[in-house]
Amino acid sequence: NSDRVEMINCCLRLPKSDMSAKSVINKEVFIPHDEKMLAAVQVKRRTKKKIPFLATGGQGDYMTFICISVTNKKPSHVSITKVKQFQGSSAFVKRSQWTIEQLRQVNGMDPNKDCPEFDLMFDNAFDQWVAGSSGEKCTFIQILHHTCQRYSSARKPEFVNCQSKLLGGNSILHSAADSVTSAVQKASQALNERGERLGRAEERTADMMNSAEQFAVTAHKLAMKHKC
Repeated sequence: NSDRVEMINCCLRLPKSDMSAKSVINKEVFIPHDEKMLAAVQVKRRTKKKIPFLATGGQGDYMTFICISVTNKKPSHVSITKVKQFQGSSAFVKRSQWTIEQLRQVNGMDPNKDCPEFDLMFDNAFDQWVAGSSGEKCTFIQILHHTCQRYSSARKPEFVNCQSKLLGGNSILHSAADSVTSAVQKASQALNERGERLGRAEERTADMMNSAEQFAVTAHKLAMKHKC
């Protein structure tokens, strides 16, 4: 549909450096731990955290990515990881990581239009982010929602203030499943009705055959009587 095409176009319009960075993150951070990265979005904080007695560096000293990954081994485990690259270094390093079960809420900020802002609430953390573009944020949330629906067996996180197009994948699957179920039920009902009609027809045929046999017996008896 048009929403999905627009989302793909947004991905294609990502800067080459950004796509290259995500490829390197997957190769350096996740593949060595037998994981694969499902999605990543480059972000900046909307409000800067105040951490006393800790030098965090000035703005532009590092790049931050929020990544979704899943283990290759079964049973699958999904993680949401904060990855950073500090100025002067080509390496990407993990800074924080949560399981998908620790994710409590995803806030898309505006259900009526595209915007780059979103919030993530975990059991022990709350972050307010701005993505590089609304398209990147939309793609990330759509993949995160689909991943939660697929892999989270416990309580699923709440998605609030998100556009319906971002949460439609699972609804579409449910609609398709409902349609198939409905079609199966209708087919089963039709077969049952057909079976009932055939059963009634067989009963009528059997009755007619019995009547015919009785008529033949009676006729034979009458014929024998008149001969005598």
